[in-house]
Amino acid sequence: MNFLETIFENLSSAPQKPILQEIRRGHLVSCTGEELLGYIQQVRYALREAGLHAGDRCALLAPNSIQWVAVDLAVMAEGGIVVPLYSRQSPSELVQMMKDSSPRFLCCANVELRDAISAVWAEVPATLLFEKIFSTVLPPFTPDLNKDSTTQTKYPAGLTDSSWVTIIYTSGTSGDSKGVVLTAGNITFMLQRTAGRLVELMQNVKKSSDDRVFHYLPFCFAGSWILLLSNLYRNNALILSTDLNKLTEELQIAQPHYFLNVPALLERIRNGIQDQLRKRGKVVHRLFARAQKAWLAQNHGKAGIVDSLGLSLTRFLIFPKIKQTISPNLRALICGSASLSEETQLFFQMIGIPVLQVYGLTETTGICTMDDVHEVSAGRVGPAIPGIDMKLGANDEILVRGPNVFPGYWNRPEATAEVIKDGWFHTGDQGEVDGNGNWKVVGRLKNLIIPTSGHNVSPEPLEQKLLSLLPEAEYAMVCGNGRKFLSAIISGNATRERVEVALQALNQELPHYKQVRKFYLTPEPFSTENGLLTTNRKIKRAAIESLYRSAIEELYRDPATQIKDRP
Repeated sequence: MNFLETIFENLSSAPQKPILQEIRRGHLVSCTGEELLGYIQQVRYALREAGLHAGDRCALLAPNSIQWVAVDLAVMAEGGIVVPLYSRQSPSELVQMMKDSSPRFLCCANVELRDAISAVWAEVPATLLFEKIFSTVLPPFTPDLNKDSTTQTKYPAGLTDSSWVTIIYTSGTSGDSKGVVLTAGNITFMLQRTAGRLVELMQNVKKSSDDRVFHYLPFCFAGSWILLLSNLYRNNALILSTDLNKLTEELQIAQPHYFLNVPALLERIRNGIQDQLRKRGKVVHRLFARAQKAWLAQNHGKAGIVDSLGLSLTRFLIFPKIKQTISPNLRALICGSASLSEETQLFFQMIGIPVLQVYGLTETTGICTMDDVHEVSAGRVGPAIPGIDMKLGANDEILVRGPNVFPGYWNRPEATAEVIKDGWFHTGDQGEVDGNGNWKVVGRLKNLIIPTSGHNVSPEPLEQKLLSLLPEAEYAMVCGNGRKFLSAIISGNATRERVEVALQALNQELPHYKQVRKFYLTPEPFSTENGLLTTNRKIKRAAIESLYRSAIEELYRDPATQIKDRP
């Protein structure tokens, strides 16, 4: 069976089982398999009444919810192609994606979202509002599989491995987003692999029910969608966040075994933990700092007896309480979408929380590698998942081949031909692999900075290190292509003095051509709303360079902010 047939079979075979839960006003509100099937039937009926045909595109614009899941599954079950969109993205960017994909219908959560689109685009597709869809009273069910029938059906449309099921738009870090087509075969293959890895993660854990899985990342992000489908594929309940401003409170309600994260949130959690320890007084903070130093020394085989005793004491007194504040059931944190700094991964490992990294692109159905549950190598993203091949090409570019690779970009044959050559997908990521097959992503080839010295500089490692030295900053973007030296645009609450100290520490470890000499502090946050971050919280370099063009030019004229080398 393909993934959709498996999901429908799961929902039908356990109709009273809670399969999705939303956190509302501090409580879990459950949806059973039978209820979800009922919602799916309402959507399918509405789509048939509206005239959806197999192969039609249907845009889906809504925040995460049980209704979102029902619409997604219903469109695919009718043979349609889902085009998921981020509800917090700017209307102009959403319109660009819809103009590109030409959806026949727009399934929209509310009037406000629809009106925001229609305000900038007069030709908005026929819109089906959630309120109307889910208030429809269905006619009596008749088991008619005739696709021309207006009656709803309990069965998904027949899909082959090559059937297109979704068009997910790339994050557009360096330009316009492109529509990535994914097939039923791509999804089925990937869910088989993720399901196996999640089973491994929960081995030897005593539990009487499903894995407790919390989810807050937008479903329009490929990796997030894969986790959603993985839980439905495994017939495992999923707990959905409904308020990103209350993640701390929601985590205490969900008490998950694991959940998917982007690096930005894990950095924030780490900084929050350190701030709380400072507030608890000098004794606790010093004990923790010494334990952290001892743990790093132990990691490098250099810890002495005193170090080991201090670390053992902290493991007994402090680390369990920190873990408890996140979730008493926490088995691991899963992290994807961008590289996580090695310091942050080691920090969580120290307090007893493994961080399992995954690496992939939308074009590879979200995932290429997954950390081995039993052997995590900090700073790396694990080995290639079984069934796919990975190798290094020219300029150490990561190349991928396998059933997870997409068939192509929507209506962009030339762009497809540029990235798929001789059966290998050219990721555009620069990487390295160790003797155990564990991969590391160094940076994006398109992001390489070439100063006038002629050296190739990947900005991502510099940005990660700078942010680790400057926790009060939110984002940093290094620039300097074609210039004599590198500079940085920094957002957050950092002071000029703190930035200078951090850059001196950073530059002390670097060759001259990698040193960041100047900086510009901006009080304006980087966000998806202002177009400076992608939907999965990665910086949009072209947009930031455009917005701060004057400031960048000033950096290369004004010597006042230059950071001097230490003697």
